Amino acid sequence: MKKNVSLFLMLFFSVLTFAQKTVSGKIMDEDGIAIPSASVTVEEPGKDAILAYGITNSKGEYKVTFTSAEANVDLKVKAFNQKPLTKQITNSDQTLTFKMQSEATEIKEVQLKTKMITSRGDTIAYDLKAFDSKSDRTLADVMRKIPGIEVNTDGTILYQGNAINKFYVNGKDLMEGGYGTINNSLPKDAVQKVEVLENHQPVKILQDKVPSDAAAINIKLKNSVTMTGRGEVGTGFGDPWLWNVKLTPMFFGQKSQWVVNYKTNNMGEQVENEGNILAFGSRFEGKRINASQNDWLNVENADTPDLPVKRYLMNNVHYLSANYLTNIDKKKEWELKANANYTNNAVEREAYSQRDYFGGSSNITNIFNNFYTDKAKGELIFTKNAKKGFFKNTTSFSQYWNADRGIVDRTDAKTGKLTHADEGIESPTTSFQNSLSTIVPWKEKMVNLLSYVSYQTDKQTLEVSPSSYLDIPGFNPVANTDFARQSLRLKTFEANHSANIGFSVKGWTFTPEVGFNFKSTDMVSDLSNIKAIPSTDPNISDPKPEAYYNDLKYTTATPYGSVGVNYKNDSWMLYANFPVNSNNIKAEDPLRKVSKEVNKVTFEPSIFAQYTFASFWKASVNANINNNFGEINTAYSGFLMTSPSGINTMDKDNPIPENNNKSAGTRIEYRNPLNNLFFNVNYRYSDAKRNLISNPEINGGGYTIMKYKVQDNHVLNNGYSVEVGKYFPKFKTNASLSYSNNTAESDAFLNDKSYTNKNNGQSFGIKFNNTYFSWMSIDYNASLSKTKQTSVGELNSSATRTGFTHNLGLFFYPIENHTVGFNWDQVNTNAADQKYHNGFYDVSYQFTWAKKKIDFELKWMNIANKKVFETYDINTTNITYTRYQLRPSQFMFTVKFNFK
Repeated sequence: MKKNVSLFLMLFFSVLTFAQKTVSGKIMDEDGIAIPSASVTVEEPGKDAILAYGITNSKGEYKVTFTSAEANVDLKVKAFNQKPLTKQITNSDQTLTFKMQSEATEIKEVQLKTKMITSRGDTIAYDLKAFDSKSDRTLADVMRKIPGIEVNTDGTILYQGNAINKFYVNGKDLMEGGYGTINNSLPKDAVQKVEVLENHQPVKILQDKVPSDAAAINIKLKNSVTMTGRGEVGTGFGDPWLWNVKLTPMFFGQKSQWVVNYKTNNMGEQVENEGNILAFGSRFEGKRINASQNDWLNVENADTPDLPVKRYLMNNVHYLSANYLTNIDKKKEWELKANANYTNNAVEREAYSQRDYFGGSSNITNIFNNFYTDKAKGELIFTKNAKKGFFKNTTSFSQYWNADRGIVDRTDAKTGKLTHADEGIESPTTSFQNSLSTIVPWKEKMVNLLSYVSYQTDKQTLEVSPSSYLDIPGFNPVANTDFARQSLRLKTFEANHSANIGFSVKGWTFTPEVGFNFKSTDMVSDLSNIKAIPSTDPNISDPKPEAYYNDLKYTTATPYGSVGVNYKNDSWMLYANFPVNSNNIKAEDPLRKVSKEVNKVTFEPSIFAQYTFASFWKASVNANINNNFGEINTAYSGFLMTSPSGINTMDKDNPIPENNNKSAGTRIEYRNPLNNLFFNVNYRYSDAKRNLISNPEINGGGYTIMKYKVQDNHVLNNGYSVEVGKYFPKFKTNASLSYSNNTAESDAFLNDKSYTNKNNGQSFGIKFNNTYFSWMSIDYNASLSKTKQTSVGELNSSATRTGFTHNLGLFFYPIENHTVGFNWDQVNTNAADQKYHNGFYDVSYQFTWAKKKIDFELKWMNIANKKVFETYDINTTNITYTRYQLRPSQFMFTVKFNFK
């Protein structure tokens, strides 16, 4: 391990220090007048490869940093109406001034050609028309073909493997991070270009003071005022009758923007996640979260396969959302945003599995589920983002009315004992948050006030019938009862307040801060119609009735002080934080006279440094230390049936968990828009030290009672990855290769037997798309993975699993306005002597009414009518064979159109 780290750091620092040279100076014409916007490139002699480049500013000044092992390099200068200049210079730091000779630039034709990729400073712009194919209709379709960019099915955008921090349309942030709706529904014809804003600091008053390593996306539309949108209406037959409706009108103006979205289907398309917050911006904007339930209690769930969701999702979903932005002052500094969405979703799921635990237990389960989601969210945001001040207040409210059902048959694989249960849970949740952040200039300083308040109530009731189904170790149902019930209520209040002052000195910005974080959770629970089996050991007393109740209050109060340090110049970017936290945690349970406390001061520094060199290279290192002390779900002492398959509790004498996490990483990144080449190399190492370790007790039927031991233990993780992508304009092909290797090692217990668990996962991926031929386009993604699970100690086991997946999308254009499509998903799993090969095929035909820009599509999905999917998985405690129920063959007719 240390050897790997040392080698990687040696490589990292050698890249930083090897032959870095800077050439600077001024470019003038024959009369000594400065020439702006002249290009200055450095190349190795005899090679058609640019090492670095620069553009002169309004004063004709340039600066180019490059790396080369050659003794001499060629410096080339080009400018409009000037004769190109080439000079061979030594590979050294130097200042050179050039005078260019006038030469008229002949324009043979009045024809403008747009470069497909251009770069200026930290902004890389992509001409969308250079990457699209005849089958593409939306922004997301085309962005998947842009080098360095990945797009997930929910619309999430990754740049160089990392999530973006902002998504703008014509410079405005309408969606506040929930940009999936626009990405998946904005017609490509409305877009002029896509801009990647590297090192983007979204708070204007902090630009050039507090740096950022994240990138943002700005979508530049063809028109400053655009009314557009995308719609689909489809129907079909399979089992049952199918429908698919998508209606997403959009308006983007100079003063206001809005998007209205309604999507419904029962054909397996997951649309309800498009409104999730995918980009979180800067911490100085306040705190925003994807509100969620504290789902402590659950029915037994059928697992989901590692397949595209459309292959297995049995859904009936209605999703409605609306987003609105308007400027409320003449200077267009103040913005009002209102966002709302509503989801109604019913999902069916079925799976059969055999799970063999390393401790010797084995069980077979057949689970049929119905999941009912009913939720609403509203959000109101006031923002002022100007060079002279910042203000943002976000108020959000969420309400859930969810319910789940489960029908379960469970068999002890060794004894053959069969049990059956009907399970149900009701789980309403109410959630409210308000976040306020303001930055006010004060002389040469900046004063930042942050406030966050959250209140949430969760009420959950889980019932299992018959109660005799519960074969949990050490427990029996109460005689003559038809069901067992677990009720739970949580009330959570959180308040975080802080103030800081920022001041700058010679490129450095220092931000001392003080703050106070407080969180309080009240938990009340009741487990009824179940009791402990009387102990035969006279030294062990049976649990008293109050053991089935919980009345716990858990509070965390953390005053803190910190100093933030930021620095940025042309080459270096640094930001670090050095907080000292006074952690005061208390868990009180008057029912069983338990009171636990932790009062501990911790130092939790974090640092990030990035160096940009030779125009196209970035190298960075980061490290941090943090501590956490568990939550209320690690502190209760009464029994809690979190699932009909298991009961959890913490020994009342156990201390509050204390976890210390240390991590470090490094990254080397290259992105060259001149030759369309992008790649990055990453390494990450972490060590998590814990004072408690889980010790699940699992019987033959797979029922679990979760226990914990007081014992220091570690979880070690280290991994590295590399990704290379290049666009070949001559062949209109975008291709990328990726490799990752991750290892996790941890101490573990199972049925009181200790062992060391080691998991190594490797994956290799390839992607490419090609639009070279006018009659065909192709998209291909494939990955090969290998997982090895090893347990050494009182439990010894070893298992290896390999997997192969690929997706092939072919589109043929035999006649103008006619498209024939073919899609092939393949998922293979090999483990021990088990081999499962699963292939899925779709075909489609589309006619385009070009004049009206309307598509008519016929699509046949799952041609082979494959109804089950089989796989073999390796987990930390078991090996599992699973057979999943899939969507049958289905046929759809869809009309697709743009709103304008």
